[in-house]
Amino acid sequence: MKYFNTCHRILFAFLLLCFPVILACTKNQEQTNDSSKNIITFIYANTQNSEHPRSQSMLYFKELLEKKTNGRITVELHFSGTLGKEDEVLDMVKKGIIQGCRGGLFDRANKKYILYTLPFIFRNIDEVKAVLDSDFGKSINTESLQNGFYIPACGIAGGFRNISNNKRPITSYEDIKNMNLRTPPLPVTIKTFEALKANPQQINYTDTYLSLKEGIVDGQENPFSNIVDMKFYEVQKYLSIINWQIHPDPFYVNPQWYHDLPKELQLLFDSVVQETMNYSNRIWIESENTYLDFLQDKLQINIIAPDKIRIFEKAVMPVWEYFISIGYFSRKDIDTVQKIIINASR
Repeated sequence: MKYFNTCHRILFAFLLLCFPVILACTKNQEQTNDSSKNIITFIYANTQNSEHPRSQSMLYFKELLEKKTNGRITVELHFSGTLGKEDEVLDMVKKGIIQGCRGGLFDRANKKYILYTLPFIFRNIDEVKAVLDSDFGKSINTESLQNGFYIPACGIAGGFRNISNNKRPITSYEDIKNMNLRTPPLPVTIKTFEALKANPQQINYTDTYLSLKEGIVDGQENPFSNIVDMKFYEVQKYLSIINWQIHPDPFYVNPQWYHDLPKELQLLFDSVVQETMNYSNRIWIESENTYLDFLQDKLQINIIAPDKIRIFEKAVMPVWEYFISIGYFSRKDIDTVQKIIINASR
């Protein structure tokens, strides 16, 4: 009995000595578990309203990313320009004030994106997709890091761009001369309409409606989805289908935010962005026909004849040469794109 009591006293003393260590280890383990569950926020903005295909695809992104990360990343979405105009939110992403956005001004990320916007370089959407998904397209995304943006994927910003105005239907090259047209502040767009002898005017996207209404400009150019989304049809008479240009849709992300993610979350984030852009392309392009149907009884619509299109194409060829000459991209880059297009059509 005496031996038994002695053993108990020794065991009790041992436990007293070990208890603080056990407690500390347990606490550290709890802290480790808690830290692995820290919620990371991804704040995102675009200027289109919540019903627009770009915004709808971001609702898809939010649901998918939060599900795949088990809530470790939460997504906060801001639509309709509530956080600012496109240039403002793009600057906020670069500075890390917010983490992501989509929209125009893609030349600020990489001037090679301008190659996608050359007038009449693409004939259909399949050609665009083939180039975006090629190694050449991925290299343009990667090079954007040099200008402060991580771009895991790039999609298509709606359908082909067409021209609306209040003066007359555009049926030929002569009809567009001296027309005051609102354009985004993209050099290729400005140069193109200068080559067509129109007068391009740089007005913020969110200010375009009022400028059309007050007659500050005669017209504008956009895909059908934007014409409907921004209600430009309310202050325009004519819509001329020329399919002159397509715009890329880079998914801009703050590089530091992405770099700070654990590796497994980086992989999940990248895969969700790619799925989102595929989804965005699908619903955006499918919606263009719906938008055009909507516009049928809102505007007087005409399709420019193919023989007339060739005159437009010839008039804007100096635009291609200009951007080669100032080093935005090379003739070799254009040849690479054209080879991808040819292979895609086989």
